Amino acid sequence: MTATESTARLSPAVPAAPPGTAWAWAGVAGGVVGLVGLMATGDLYDVTTGAVADNAALAAAVAERATLVWVQQAVCAAVAACLLVFGTGLRRHLVARTPGGSLLPAVAAGGVLLTAAAVVVGGGIATEMYWALTGPQPFDADTVGAQVTFYNTIAWLWGPLGASAAAVALAGRARRGVGRGVVVFSALMALLLAATQALPVQYAAVLPGALWLVGAGAAFAVGARRSRR
Repeated sequence: MTATESTARLSPAVPAAPPGTAWAWAGVAGGVVGLVGLMATGDLYDVTTGAVADNAALAAAVAERATLVWVQQAVCAAVAACLLVFGTGLRRHLVARTPGGSLLPAVAAGGVLLTAAAVVVGGGIATEMYWALTGPQPFDADTVGAQVTFYNTIAWLWGPLGASAAAVALAGRARRGVGRGVVVFSALMALLLAATQALPVQYAAVLPGALWLVGAGAAFAVGARRSRR
């Protein structure tokens, strides 16, 4: 036995620091900011006027809403950052509670990160639309009309969170590494998110998606805090 090996055996192991809760609270923040922010910035025009059927009328209706479009870009950036942190932390959390080689941690994180990607693209559309409305050149009504359609859809595509919620529910059911309440709640949200993808209302996924982020994130944060006591 070498001196290094002997020293390593005699030295006491340094206990690993317990995982923090910031990642879980990031999920809560992403859900709240995303739901409130997208709802607030999505009201670009009065849908009862029928302007959506006429690009010229639609462009005129949103011409003075550039600031709101800019706010959505900022909202998308903040939400994407929160989801990146939450997805990474969720994977680490599930890896510690599932058998080695399980796909569930990667699926859970992948759903969150796919949602973050959709939100980033939605923010990019908001950027393009902002400059279309405020640039030095007169904007093209057909271009703005197309941008409004994507503006009101892409950043709202939170359907991949259904895979994340389902993975969390399965992980908890199989290994009891997740609280029963989180398992049931995640399973219900997964079903609602699946329904939004089966029907032509994919943008409605932002509601159950945000609710899952808030509920699951808060539960994980509280559970982690209790385990550290």
